[in-house]
Amino acid sequence: MGTTGPRLEALRRRQLADSYREGGEHYDRIRPGYPAEAVHWLVSRPGSPIVRDVADVGAGTGKYTRELHAAGLNVHAVDPSADMLSQLSRSLPGVPAGIGTAEQTGLPDSCVDAVTVAQAWHWCDPEAASREFARILRPHGVLGLVWNQLDVSVPWVHRYSRIIHAGDVIRPGFRPVIGPEFALDDSSTVAWNQPMTPEDLFELAKSRAFYLSAGPEARLRLESNLTWYLYEHLGHRPRDRMDLPYLTLTWRALRA
Repeated sequence: MGTTGPRLEALRRRQLADSYREGGEHYDRIRPGYPAEAVHWLVSRPGSPIVRDVADVGAGTGKYTRELHAAGLNVHAVDPSADMLSQLSRSLPGVPAGIGTAEQTGLPDSCVDAVTVAQAWHWCDPEAASREFARILRPHGVLGLVWNQLDVSVPWVHRYSRIIHAGDVIRPGFRPVIGPEFALDDSSTVAWNQPMTPEDLFELAKSRAFYLSAGPEARLRLESNLTWYLYEHLGHRPRDRMDLPYLTLTWRALRA
């Protein structure tokens, strides 16, 4: 199984993940959501186990949780950040939400039909998380690992991603590492666009782990490079509409 992709040493991974403990309002406002098509592919495939109850782990402000809820599923959100979950509860007051991690969700045994991890698996210990998910899943349960990534096949987006240090761009052939409790079944890619302005692209950069964990000099350098790139090199004006291309990548695994 290939291991290329968003991998970090455990200490550095924890340091970067901790940068998301606060700033939930900004994250929720500027980060992309998820296309409903990607969620339906995961939980509503013909011939697949019936999914009614889902644990959305690493739910953050509820970007993926909203689509699960809109699909008519019973969702329980789990995240280590109280600040992030407070944003989720404002938009989804009927969805249970609790503090927890992929390695220790705090949920009871055999309580859900599916577990989803959107934009967070690279922060997790895959072996410990797989053991925990196998515990809370019912027999024949489904695990969905999801990433939104910038579509760097578009030249201007590729350069933008380099400037903002978007290190989680997944390379061709990537397959997520999971524990022996699960077997990868299939994958899906959905292409879509998010309307943005140049100002939004600055705010998106400021929501990334690199910026949040960087010092003042590195932040200033990034902002200066981005100013030159968007306004001088690409010739955009403030408040111009720009369609930012994304790919939503989903891997589906079944409980062994």
